[in-house]
Parts: sequence; C-alpha cells; structure tokens
Amino acid sequence: MIEYRPLRIALLGAGSVGGQVARLLLENKNELAARVGAELELIGIAVRDLNGKRDSAIPRELLTTDAEALIMTADIVIEVMGGIEPARTLIRQALLAGADVITANKALLANHSTELFDVAEQVGAQLYYEAAVAAAIPIIRPLRESLAGDKVIRIMGIVNGSTNYILDRMDSEGLSLEAAMVEATDLGYLEADPKLDVEGYDAAQKIAILASLAFHTEVDLNSVHREGITSITPAQIASARENGYVIKLLAVCEKIEADEDGEAGVSARVYPALIPREHPLASVRKAFNAVFVEAEAAGELMFYGAGAGGSQTASAVLGDLVSAAKRHVIGGPGLADSAHADLPTLPISRITTSYQIALEVKDQPGVLAEVANIFATHNVSVETVEQSIANKRQNPTAQLLIGTHDAKDSALTAVVQALSSSKVVDSITSVIRVEGN
Repeated sequence: MIEYRPLRIALLGAGSVGGQVARLLLENKNELAARVGAELELIGIAVRDLNGKRDSAIPRELLTTDAEALIMTADIVIEVMGGIEPARTLIRQALLAGADVITANKALLANHSTELFDVAEQVGAQLYYEAAVAAAIPIIRPLRESLAGDKVIRIMGIVNGSTNYILDRMDSEGLSLEAAMVEATDLGYLEADPKLDVEGYDAAQKIAILASLAFHTEVDLNSVHREGITSITPAQIASARENGYVIKLLAVCEKIEADEDGEAGVSARVYPALIPREHPLASVRKAFNAVFVEAEAAGELMFYGAGAGGSQTASAVLGDLVSAAKRHVIGGPGLADSAHADLPTLPISRITTSYQIALEVKDQPGVLAEVANIFATHNVSVETVEQSIANKRQNPTAQLLIGTHDAKDSALTAVVQALSSSKVVDSITSVIRVEGN
C-alpha cells in the first residue's frame, strides 16, 4: 500500500519528447506509483505558447506559460525544452528551491554541467541526465553507478544516429553524401540545422559529457576536437569496403598518461574513422547508436540501441524519474558527480592512432623510396602499401594506399604535410584515421 505523500512533478516543454513524457506519466500513473511507492502527480507543463500544436492526450488545464511559478511548487522538475536559455536559469532555480531535476539537454550539460552540479551539491538536490547522451541506451547510469568502482580506460561510440544513417546508406547502397542527407532529412533524422549533426557538434557535446563523467574531470566542450563527415566521398566508402573496413563517425575519449610531450590528461574527440568490419561497432546500422566501453576490471562492454526519438528519449527520462522519486521515498543524499581528478583536456596531437593515406604519385623510379623516406623521417612506421596504376596518359601516375602503424597524431600530421609538399606526390586524395584494430 502506498503511504508516502504524492510527489509533485513539473514538466518544462511539451514537444516530441515532452509530449511523450506527459502521456506516459498519465497513462502509467498507477504502475509508476506501485514501482516508486508514491503517486507521481503531474502538476503542470510549461510551454511557450498555450495554443501551439501538441499531443491531444495532454490535458489543456495542465499547460502554463509561467515556468518559474510551476517549478517553485515541484518536488521533481523534468526539463525537455532544449537550448541553453531559459533552460539553464530554470534548472538553477529548481535546484536552489530544493527540487531534483531531470534533463535531456545535452547542449546545456556540455556547456554548463559543472555550474549546475555545484548548485545541486550545495543544496543537496540531484541532477539526472540519462537521456542527454543516447536516448534509451543506458550509458550514464552504468558509468555513474555500475562502473563507479572500476577504472574506465576508453570510451568509443557512435552517438549520432543521423550521421550513422547517412554513412550506412553510402556504404550499403552507394549513395552520395548529398543523396543520403536528403533521405535522412525526409525521415526526420537530421536537426533543423544539419550542421549540428554532419559537422559533429552533436557528437562533441555528448562525448564531453561522457568524458567528464568517466574520468571525473571537467571537459570543456571547446577543447573537444571535432571533425564532421562532409568530406567523406563515395570513393572513400568503396575503398574502405574493399579493404575490410567501414567508415563511422566516432566519438572517443580516453585518459592519456604523461610522457615526454607533456602532462597527463584527457582526450575527447569526434572524427570519421575506419573500423574493421569484424568490430562490434561496425555492425551498428541505420540510425542506431552504440557505445563501446573499456574498463580495467570489467573489460569490454557495449551498449546498443536507438539513440534518438521522442519515445526512446522519454523512456530514459522516466527511468531517471523513477530513480529520483525513489530517492524521495527512501531518503538519502543521492549521487554526486565527481570532478576530483581535475585533468586538462589535451590537444589531438597527443593521441596515439593510425592513418590510412591515399596518394596519387608520379609513376617513375624512386618514388616509393622517396615516400618511405618521408615516413621514416617523422618516425612513422608503414604497415601496408597497395599500389595501382591511376593514370596511363602522357604523364602516368600511380595510386598508393598506405596504412600506418600506431603513432602520435602529431607525427602523422607532419607526414601528411611533408607528403603534400613532395615533388613526387601529385595529390593526397584521402586521409582518415583507423580505430578498433
């Protein structure tokens, strides 16, 4: 029998996610109460326009434009408005009033998480954000709780479903980037501003959140190295397939130990990369997401599922709501996010990786020796070389596809720069990193 008082829930936003959250809260009211041990009473939904188009299942009497008044009477506030303001101000007000807050706002957390966690800690409130990174995929809670006693070594994931759909269609159907983007737009996968997806901004926000959590340090979004997929060509996709790889937009973070190049720190980056087709992430198709975690004791773990969508994100929000509500019923201080490590975010030059470089070179004696000398000069070891005749006209050229062993990214960048100025190299047709070997 439920004996605890009803918990008052305020919802900020009634778009595709907010509408689903409201509907599920109302439809599953009795079941949620049984799980939590208290009734979850939706006391209001803050919206910008009372007459805006929204789910007809939402009772009109719950709608209000006075978000500040609403949150002052709530035990738990759910923010699914998106954007930085007024979400940041409203979340601060809710926390300072003692309410727990649940948010799906990745942009806000990537830019202001430390500030908001500090406010929550000061007043003994809790900030939940499972839905901010990969919708229904449970990744925040495992990092925050299940792996809290372990040491995370590395996280590598596909955290943007839109770009994964585009690259998958280019790989499976031979579409151009532009044609695949049109499909993704028609299906509603791309943001209103597609640059947020295809230029890697969305993925950068998510990996900043994961890196901060996994390595107990503040990772500034502006320090995340970001490359998008707009330079990926059908020729690169075809070459990857022929050589047993697939191209994915990866979000990667890891701790890097101190060495002769500098102090220890955290690397967080987003870029398209080749992955062997036998790697688990290579099988992630269409608009799905997956996060691959390497931990010292637990080993390799992969979390897979739908990374976007109103109902999927609502599922993660309600999971956080149940956790928050149980904390009210049972009592206790909840979980605080740790930033005790205070590690710097290191530049991309400090990572160790490998490259695949495609060159068009002069088809004449001594070219291979000259190219090999450039790699040797920068202490980069060549793993594989494939050669084919690219042009048999008056000035014959050859195509070289060179795979490197692992090396510092700074050394690999220096190799590419030296190749671009070499007299035997007509052009560099492709440079792409390799992950997952």
